[in-house]
Amino acid sequence: MRSLNLRYRGINRATDVLAFPLYSPGEIPHEGHYLPGDIVINPSQAASQAKEHGLTLGEEIRRLLIHGLLHLIGYDHEKGGHAERRMRAKEREMLERI
Repeated sequence: MRSLNLRYRGINRATDVLAFPLYSPGEIPHEGHYLPGDIVINPSQAASQAKEHGLTLGEEIRRLLIHGLLHLIGYDHEKGGHAERRMRAKEREMLERI
C-alpha cells in the first residue's frame, strides 16, 4: 500500500484505502453500464483502525469501501472545508443505509 501511495500520489507512507477512478468527474457516463474504477483497501490498517474506532473489521472495511467509492464518483475530503463536510456527511448517510 505504501508503494501504491508513493507511485500514484507521491506520498511515502501506507494508507488505509486508495481509489483509482476510470473517469474524471466530468466524464462519468449517464447511461448504460458504469464501472467507476478500482478500490484498494489495506487490510492490516483496516484491522488497526477498527480497534481504534471500536468497530468490527467488517464494519471498518465497509466504511473504507464507501470512502473509496465516494472518491471514485468525485467526492474529495482533502480539499477541506465544505468539500470535506459534504463527503463525511455522505459517508455517514451511506453507512446508515447499509
